[in-house]
Amino acid sequence: MPYLRRSLPSMNGLFTFEAAARCGSFSRAADELNVTPAAVSRMMARLEEHLDTTLFLRQPGGVSLTEAGQLLFDAIARGFAGIESALREIEDRRTGIETVSLSVSTGFTTHWMMPRMAEFKKEFPAVDLRFQLVMGALSGPVNDVDLGMRFVDGPDDRHEAAFLMPEILLPICSPGYIDSHAGSGAGISRVPDTTINLSDAQPDWSKLFMPATDGEALNSMIFSDYAIVVQAALLGQGVALGWLNVVAHWLKTRALVPAREQLMITGRKSHLVRLRDKPARAIVGKVQDWLIAELRADATAVGALYPSLNIDIGTSPGAAN
Repeated sequence: MPYLRRSLPSMNGLFTFEAAARCGSFSRAADELNVTPAAVSRMMARLEEHLDTTLFLRQPGGVSLTEAGQLLFDAIARGFAGIESALREIEDRRTGIETVSLSVSTGFTTHWMMPRMAEFKKEFPAVDLRFQLVMGALSGPVNDVDLGMRFVDGPDDRHEAAFLMPEILLPICSPGYIDSHAGSGAGISRVPDTTINLSDAQPDWSKLFMPATDGEALNSMIFSDYAIVVQAALLGQGVALGWLNVVAHWLKTRALVPAREQLMITGRKSHLVRLRDKPARAIVGKVQDWLIAELRADATAVGALYPSLNIDIGTSPGAAN
């Protein structure tokens, strides 16, 4: 500790450095810390001068870490995670309530998690769930949460990963919409008059309507939040692309139906990811196991309802190290 005190101009510099490195921007770090970008820049320059090394590469669009900066950030992230875990444990013991934080999409939270909250509270009456919500493409670090749902190949040097299911996509709509637009075969056999799209990171799903008449949908609704995309489909506004790990509940309850009994398997795999450096808590493992079991059960039920889809969610190997 004496060496640490001599090596740093102030402990506040560590908090500022961690925020700037995590955000990749002095401006975003300043917003988080409620200070000015100039104050963050000055503090980081002072830290670099004190250490006599460059920690950041300054670029027009933000900042990135040098090798020395990455080394310091990794160590600070581990330390902060341990401190946060200890503080949370103290709070949990005082209140009798355990907290588990999840980084998941707004779509998953709204359309899968919320309908199951009564079941979750019955299973975990003393657990308080906290959500870090992702509006667009499901990506980003999981440094500040216990678990994050991400599309990754598996574990890596910094993360453990528990397999959920492959990324499976299918066109979805309300029963009312398909009743008014269905062709002679199963589902909609032509390009729908209205498609509901996600503005960010949505694959081309036109082939899900093949064979179909040439042309495009007459109307298109585009949203940046996938929760709204699914809500519009539920309200009968058109056909949307459904991620099975998000819409499985509504398909199982028949609030949504496949617009065409055809699906797309992308090759990506959905996992629940956690930092290896974050101290393991038994309750996090239990919540992870519950999420995996319930989500896979929903997907299996959807497969039973629509056997022609040939849904294969693969085997669940459990937590991967």
